[in-house]
Amino acid sequence: MFFIDNLAFTEALLFFAAALLTYVGLTTWWAMRQNEPDKVQASLKGAALPIGAVGFTAVTLGLWEEMVWPYPSVMGQYDIMFNDVTLIFGIVLIALAATAYLGLRLQYVGVLAFMAGVVTLLYGWTAYGYGYTKEPFQMLLLYAGFSMAGILSLPATIITDYYLGTVAKSPTAWRTTAPATSRLARFGTRGVQGFSGGSRPEGSGSTLRYRVPMYLHIILLLFPVFMALAGVAAWGYLGTTVPAHLKSPP
Repeated sequence: MFFIDNLAFTEALLFFAAALLTYVGLTTWWAMRQNEPDKVQASLKGAALPIGAVGFTAVTLGLWEEMVWPYPSVMGQYDIMFNDVTLIFGIVLIALAATAYLGLRLQYVGVLAFMAGVVTLLYGWTAYGYGYTKEPFQMLLLYAGFSMAGILSLPATIITDYYLGTVAKSPTAWRTTAPATSRLARFGTRGVQGFSGGSRPEGSGSTLRYRVPMYLHIILLLFPVFMALAGVAAWGYLGTTVPAHLKSPP
């Protein structure tokens, strides 16, 4: 029986997307850490074209697979496991690419990615529970990575929107004024100094630049961390699938 199997290509596409989004997440976080809003915007806009290309390919592949169901009946579970999620993932990527290129608010894509993450988590947990794979750990890591990255996209995009829309445009946003007369104020000033790169107060009081709080850095970094885990799992899946497909039949 002849059939067209795009499973390996689908896994490769997921790997490309995971690597790309991990890099975008890290470069955007680093630019925010350096208080450079222009570089934040440049990182997002520069990634729009490759993200859109991967998203368009994923949507095209997902739609085609949904309509023709290329896998045989013995692999029927893979149709639902990979085709549905590939199509959903592609839609999110296209929306993200358009939003980043046009400089629109990212949090609405974050809501879409959040819901996609919840759906992906349901697919992955159900497939893992029913044993629909010969590589249960890789499958669980793949779906957990993409689903958690999608869920974390919502707070990450809200933080980025706030930074670009408020902090980067306002001369007073996220700043603090600490008079040097009070011991408590001096302690607070030293804390802000350490956080903001060691700038020194001038006179009896000073206005210091207040960098992105540490807990927001952690939230921003969780997105590329989980995306990187998903990429590792996609690479592991690909390393199993390609040899199996290229192996000569007995």
